[in-house]
Amino acid sequence: MLSRIVASFLASISIALAQPAGFKLGPPPGRSFPIAAGDVRPSRVFPDGAPIAGTYFFYWYDDVSEAHFIDGDGTDALTDHPTRREGYSYLRPAWWESEMREVRAAGIDFILPVYWGVPGRPDEWSFRGLPPLVEAWDRLEAAGEKPPMVGLFYDTSTLQYNATGARIDLGTERGRDWFYGTIRDFFSMIPPRMWIIRRGGPIVFLYGAGFHTGEWPGMYDALRERFARDFGCRPYFVKEISWPGEADATYAWGGALGLKLFSVAALGPGYDHSAVPGRTPLVVPREDGAFYRRNWERLLTYRPPRRPSIVMVETWNELHEGTEIAETKEYGRAYIEMTAKYTALFHKGVVLPRSGPYAKAESVELRAGEKTHEAGIRAPNRGDGLWEAATVAGRRAILSKPNPHHGNEFLYLDIDESFLFDEVDASIEVEADLWADETDAIAVEFDGADPKASVREGAFQAAKPIAVPARGSWFRAKVEIRGARLANRSNDADLRFGAAQGHIAIASVSIRKLAPAAPAKP
Repeated sequence: MLSRIVASFLASISIALAQPAGFKLGPPPGRSFPIAAGDVRPSRVFPDGAPIAGTYFFYWYDDVSEAHFIDGDGTDALTDHPTRREGYSYLRPAWWESEMREVRAAGIDFILPVYWGVPGRPDEWSFRGLPPLVEAWDRLEAAGEKPPMVGLFYDTSTLQYNATGARIDLGTERGRDWFYGTIRDFFSMIPPRMWIIRRGGPIVFLYGAGFHTGEWPGMYDALRERFARDFGCRPYFVKEISWPGEADATYAWGGALGLKLFSVAALGPGYDHSAVPGRTPLVVPREDGAFYRRNWERLLTYRPPRRPSIVMVETWNELHEGTEIAETKEYGRAYIEMTAKYTALFHKGVVLPRSGPYAKAESVELRAGEKTHEAGIRAPNRGDGLWEAATVAGRRAILSKPNPHHGNEFLYLDIDESFLFDEVDASIEVEADLWADETDAIAVEFDGADPKASVREGAFQAAKPIAVPARGSWFRAKVEIRGARLANRSNDADLRFGAAQGHIAIASVSIRKLAPAAPAKP
C-alpha cells in the first residue's frame, strides 16, 4: 500500500502547499458537527457481539484524470482491471451507488473508506470523494436497498506522508490535534445515519504504527473523550497489532496473504502487486479461488462465541495489489458470489466440520532428518521462532536461532487442524527428543482454553517446564497439557518450546490425544 500512497501524495497539488509550522486545528469541513448523543441514529444497528463483515474500500480511481489507472510514465497502474473503465470514478455518485450495491450482494455489512485526509485541506481528493458517497448512500437508502454502513479506515501513513513534509509527533499537542482532527474531519462529512456502530460509537480502524514520532500514553481514552464532546458518543477503536496500548479490538493487516486471527479476523483472495513500480515481487496465487475458500473455511471451523465477531475482507477494490473481490475483467463476479456464500454462513454462526488427513489419527509427529518429516506437525520458521536444520551432537535436528525481537529463542509447533483445533478443553501428551546448551529448563507454552491464563486470552499459557538433565546432551521428555485450545493463536502456531539462554533443538516430537481429566470428587 505504501508506495501507492506516496505516489498519490506526490501527484496531488496539495503536497506543495505545506501547513504552517504552528499548525492549529480549525473547524471541520463537514456539516455533521457538532452533534449530540441523540443525533446518533444509524439506519441500521447491529447488536454488540453480532457477527458482521466489512471490507476496505479504496476510493481513488478516476477515469477522467486517469488517476490510479495510469502511472506517471504512462504505463498501466493496475494488476487487475474493472470490467468497465468509463464512469469508474470516486467523484461520481453513480459509481459509489453501483459499488455499494455489489458490496451488499456480497453479504458485506459495512465498508471502511481508506482515508488519507489531511486536517485543514478540504480541497484534497480524499475529502472530495466523500460527498458523492453520501449522495449515493442516500439514494440507495431512499430506494429501500439498505446500503452498507460506513466506518473509518484511518491510513496512519499520513502521519509521515503529508502536506507538511514532516513526521507528526504524537508527543506534542500539535501532533495529537492532527491525529484527532483526521478522525473528526471524516465523521463530520459522514452523517451518523450511515455509521457502523459498535458499543454505541462508530468503528475506527487504525493502519499500522511506525509513521509517527513520539508517544501518546492513554491515546485511546483521550481520543474517545474528545470525540464524545464533539459527537455525543465514543468511537470503537480497532488497532493494527503494531500499535501499543489497549484498544477495543485488534487486527493484523495482511489478510490477503492468509487468514489473520485476532479479536478481528482478516482474510482475502490472494495478492499480486506486479503492476506497482519499485517493489520486490510478491505473489500469493488465488488458485482459482481455492486460496480464498480455504481461508473462509478455516475461519468457519472456529466455534462462536470464540470466533471473532468481526471479519474484514481485504480488500473490496485494491486493484494495484490484486487483492480485490469486486468485479473485474480477470475474475468477473466470482469472488462476490464466493463472499456471499461464506458471509451467509458467518452471519448464521455455522461451524464447519474439520476434515483432513489427521481427522481420525490418534497421534501426529515431526522428525528431523535430511528432509524434515511432517506428519501432522510442522515447525514454522519465522518471527521469533527462527531455526535451521543442523546436525547437533550427532543427530539431525531443528536448531533454534537468535531472533531480532528479544533474547529468548523459541521453536514453534503447529498442529494440523484436522487433528485438533479450537477445542473447549483438550488434553494432549507431548513427547520430544530435546537438546539445550545453556539452560537448565525449557519453557513450554501452549494456546490454552483459559482466557485469564496469559496474554491474548490464554494464547501463551504456561505448562510445566522441562528440566534439562545435562546440557549439551540429548534427552527424551514428556509433557502433559490439560486445558488446551489449540486455535493457532500462539503467533499462528499452537505451542512452543523456549530457552532464556542459548539454543534448543528438537530431533523428534509426537503429540497424542489424552482422555479428558476425571472430574474432581466432591
